[in-house]
This record gives sequence, structure tokens and C-alpha cells, in this order.
Amino acid sequence: MADRLTISDVATYPRPGMDAPGMIGFTPDSRAVTWLHAADGGLVRSLWRIDVETEERSVIAGPGADAPMSREEELLRERTRTRELGVAAYSWATDSEDPVLMIPGPVVRVSVDGEPLRELDGTQGALTPMLSPDGMQLSFVRSGELFVLPVDGSSDAVQLTSGAEDGLSHGLADYIAQEEFGQLRGHWWSKDDRIAYLRVDERHIPPYPIVHMGGDVVDVETHRYPFSGDANADVSLWVVPASGGEAVELPLPDEDGYLVRVAWWPDGRGGERLVAQWIGRAQKRMRLIAFDGGAPTTLIDEQQEPWINVAADARGLNDGTFLWSSEATGYRHLTLHASDGAVVRTLTEGKWIADGVIGVDQDGGRVYFTSTRGSPLERRVERVSLSGGEIETLSPPGGVHGASLSRDGKWLAMLDSSLSDPPSVSLVAADGSSRTLLYQSEIAPAPLGIEPPELRTFSAADGTTLYGALYHPDGDGPHPLLVAVYGGPHAQTVLDAWGLTVDLRAQYLAQRGFLVLKLDNRGMAGRGLEFEAHLHRQMGTIEVDDQSAAIEQLAAEGLADIERVGVYGWSYGGYMTVMSMLRRPDLFKVGVSGAPVSDWDGYDTGYTERYMGTPQNNAEGYREGSLLTHADRLRGELLLIHGGVDENVHFRHTARLITALVAADRDYDLLMFPAERHMPRDQAGLEYQERRVARHFERHLARE
Repeated sequence: MADRLTISDVATYPRPGMDAPGMIGFTPDSRAVTWLHAADGGLVRSLWRIDVETEERSVIAGPGADAPMSREEELLRERTRTRELGVAAYSWATDSEDPVLMIPGPVVRVSVDGEPLRELDGTQGALTPMLSPDGMQLSFVRSGELFVLPVDGSSDAVQLTSGAEDGLSHGLADYIAQEEFGQLRGHWWSKDDRIAYLRVDERHIPPYPIVHMGGDVVDVETHRYPFSGDANADVSLWVVPASGGEAVELPLPDEDGYLVRVAWWPDGRGGERLVAQWIGRAQKRMRLIAFDGGAPTTLIDEQQEPWINVAADARGLNDGTFLWSSEATGYRHLTLHASDGAVVRTLTEGKWIADGVIGVDQDGGRVYFTSTRGSPLERRVERVSLSGGEIETLSPPGGVHGASLSRDGKWLAMLDSSLSDPPSVSLVAADGSSRTLLYQSEIAPAPLGIEPPELRTFSAADGTTLYGALYHPDGDGPHPLLVAVYGGPHAQTVLDAWGLTVDLRAQYLAQRGFLVLKLDNRGMAGRGLEFEAHLHRQMGTIEVDDQSAAIEQLAAEGLADIERVGVYGWSYGGYMTVMSMLRRPDLFKVGVSGAPVSDWDGYDTGYTERYMGTPQNNAEGYREGSLLTHADRLRGELLLIHGGVDENVHFRHTARLITALVAADRDYDLLMFPAERHMPRDQAGLEYQERRVARHFERHLARE
């Protein structure tokens, strides 16, 4: 390795080459690509326009004036794990005569037909603002109430709802919908100026206090956090005219569950109908419900073991048919359905995953999507006719690819990356006639002093093939081994993607003489439901077995010193770090655990119950899956790291673990960041953290 990384390098975001454009899309007329990008390679982004024909580039919107974020805005950024600043989001009116652009912020900014952006008076503190389809009006939530404001500023905002109080809001999604189902919005416009919105009542959920202890002023924030096995928020669906008037509640299933998707779809007769996806609390039954004239009709009623993963693939088409995805075969695939829900045809099938819908070209009759058809380590951009037939691959071989589709269906903005190539963006003609490079990072591995990790296979404890990545130190083995672990469901860490190469903590530790392993054990994503379902009702078991099996294979090959094995991870990876040290103290001698879940009874309903059931119906699984149960088995050197105001995995988890360790007379070290949440952001704090992590492993694992 030519150069050596520094702690400052490890702590700095964005990673080298990861400053590629984000939120890539097209203008409504399909004549330009738009994206968010920081030209200086930093985190403060602007909104850019790149002309499709001339490739001329211009900045539509700069970062805007600095303004303090509200607590609500700060928490929404936590739900999306957003680090970037400046222009964080933008949207276009979907059905306007002239293009209307909206940029959220401390004050909403709008532009009509290319005019300079202007601030909309009356939008200070607006949450989840949304343009009406015709671009004439803007809806938003403030103080728990839903408002509508004319974009031309001709009159004041109209308040559409009333009665909000602590624990009761209108127009916002509840915490579980945001955090566990990716539903960040709580209201939706129709083309005829009606708004569907959520009424979220959490008043029966006890407030959970989070005390800001690191500042000069005492500050206490409270959250209505639904712990596993306890009550969820009461969520109802309403429709109100955008001009004001009486709101009507729509009937939802009379059972405990989650409203995870809402949309207005074409009804095939020139109008629209409201549709909603409802999943029961056990997450084994999903219904797609249409409200035609207010009366509910079930279009899809899907039941599946051991759980149903919620996707964002459903699309309503102009003729009243709709696109749907399901894991009924064990792998997610796409189907086309008639307006009454009947299956018209299967569009994709096989032992691979249709990973996500990019868009539908309705004039051309084709759906674009990403897939694992080549390998679980890759993502292809592909398309298939809505009439069925052969699948076409549009992306280059290997690597991980994604795309955005222009509204006219003629262009794709394709994002490509691989272990050896940082992200690039190309403008690709849908007919295959051209491919133009729009963005390419100048970064390469060699000048950074790093090499891409080696991708290889391992055998799970039951013989299943597993994929892993190895970061090699200089010299011959056996080397001290560090396992960089996540291990949990709904995530995949080993991919042929640039992000794996610029995992600078792993690279730094490899430069310090450690062999670093990343392994996607059974229970993780990207391999189909059967692969993921191994951890059903038994978190903290097979994941440790598989990680241990890979370590033993590396030791047998002479690459790893089995007497010097450490492990580190964050969130579920933090949980896995401690559980590995407790279940296999003979193997895992040193660990660094960030924000671990110490007992699943202290995590939220939506995530935990999907995989574990409730504490009431799976008491043994919860007991065995708790770090507290096994705390007396700790033998190694454990460093715990946690943010004091983490509203996702509360600091209480680490506090409970400490209590159990003290009761068992087991030593531990603690690094607490009083002002940090689940994702540390402070540069100085990140550097301090990385020094402590490296020092911990070098002190306890490096050979004298």
C-alpha cells in the first residue's frame, strides 16, 4: 500500500468517491437531468440541471441561507440517515402545465416555469411539504395540523384539520411507519384537489424521555415509543377537500396493524381511486385496499410465513391495471394485475430477486427494475414488457447499478459503481442508441493507498454458501482477525460496490496489520426470503454460528490467528458484537459495540415483532436473544459506544447491559457521546471515536 490512511481520513464524510450526485431525476419535460451535488466534494449540496441535448450544466438552487433545524426536521433526517446539508430534497409538480419546483427547508422555496426561486411566506417550520399535482398549491404540516397554501402567495394558508395536541397529529406518518416501513409521508394529493391524510393518535403510549445531558441548558425531549409487545399508535385514514370542509374517515381493517403505503391511482376511467396497503401486526398478512367512492375493496390479500417484507414497488397504471411485487415464491418478483386485483400475468420469475421498481414507461409498455439476476453481489438495471417476454439487461456487466427513468420513457440516468470503480452517472437512451457519461469521480483505489477487498465464499454452519469480503494486511498470515459485523435482516453488506472499497475503518485496520472480514450470514438480505428467514424467532443464534464458521475456515487456511479474533459493529452489529463475545467467548476475545440492542423487549414493535414475535408469544426466544441473559459469560475486552440522545436504540440499552455486567462482576469500557443520536455526526467526536476503536484492538490483539 503506497500511503497510509489517518484517523482523520477514517472519520471524514463523504468517503472518497462517495460524493457522487444524489436524488438523480429528470425535469417534468424530460429535457434535463437533475441531481443534488456538492461541487467541492463536501456535504453541502446544490440542485443542478444538466441539459439532455447539450449537456450544459447550471445550478438551479444553492444551499440557501443557514438556519437552525427544528427538532422535528432533525428527527426526520435521522429516519433517512441523512448526513448531507444544503439542498437536502426537491420535487416537481407531477401534472402541471408549467414546471413547478419545490425545495423544502426552514422556509419552503418554489420556482414556476424557470423563474428564480422565491421563499413562500407562511411556510416557516413546515414539515413534509408537498406540491399539488397541478403545482398551484402546497400542503404541509405544522404543529401537528395540515395546511394548504397557494403557491402564488395570493392568500394565507388554510388549516384543514384541528385538535392536534401532544401525541395527536394530522398529516404526518407515525414513528414505526417512518423507521421500519420507509413511509416518510403522511398526506397525499389527488388530481381533483382532495388530500388523503393520516390521523396518528399516540396519546395512550407513555412518553419516553430523552435528556440532553451534554449542553449548558437542560433539555428533555419525549417520544411516544412503542416497545415490542406494547401498544402501537392508532392510525386512521381520512380524506378532506383541499379548499377546506368536512373530512371523511375511510374504513380500515378492524385489527391491530400498520398502514404502510397510501397512493392515488388512475381508475382506468379518467379519474383516480385511493389505495392503501395494510399489514397485520404479526406481519404475515398484507392487503391492498381500494376505496372506490369511499367503500373499501380488497384487491390483494396475501398471507405468508414467516413474515411479509413491505416493498415500494406497487404502481397504478393509466388503464386501471397495476404493478405488484411479492415474495410468494421465496424471491421477490413482479406481477401485473387487473383493476379488480386479478393476476393478468407474471412478469419476472426465478431464483433471483427483482430488487426494486425504477419506473414504468406506459407508452412503451415496459417496466424498469433492478435485479440480482446475475449474482447476489450485483445489481442490474433491467426491463421487461408489460405484455411479458424476455428480460433485457441495460447496465454494464458486474458491479451495482441503479437508474432513474424520464417521464417520456426515452432516457435513463444510470448510476454505476463496483469495487474498483467509484460511482459514475451516465445518460442512457432507452432505445440503446447512445450512452453519455455525465459524471465520473477522479478517485481511484491506488492513489488512496488502498486496495479493493477480496470477495470470496464461505460455508455456513449448515453448509449454505455465504459471501464475504476480506481486507488483507501486508505480509503472510496468520494475522489477527477483526470481524466487521452487521448480521441482521433487511441489510446486505457484501456487494461489488465502491462503498465496500472505501470502508476506511476496515482499510485503516488492515493497514495496521489486521485481517478484516465482512460476512453476510444467514438472516441477511439479498438472497431471498428463505435465506433471510433462518433467524425467525431466534435472533442472536445462527448469525453467530455463521460468523464463527467463517473465522474457523480462515484459521484453517492459515490466514487468521484464531487466538486473536476481535469483532465490531453498530446497531444490530453492536448487538452481534456483544452476542458473539457471550456465545463464543473462546473465539471472540475483543469487541467494540456501538449502540447495541441489549434486550429485544426494549426495541420497537414493527421491527422486532416481524422477526421475533412478541415477548408474550416468544418468551424463550426473547430470553435467549437477550444480551442480559448471557452477560455473565463475558470473558473478553469489551468497549461499548453509545449516543446519549439516541432516539432509535435508546441509551437505556447500554445502561441495562452495564447493570447486568456489574451484577455479573464483568469488566467493560464505555465511550458515551452525550449529544449524539444513533448516527454520530460531529467530526471531532468521530475522530476521537476512531482513535479509541483502533487503540482498543491494538492494545488487546496486536502481537507484542
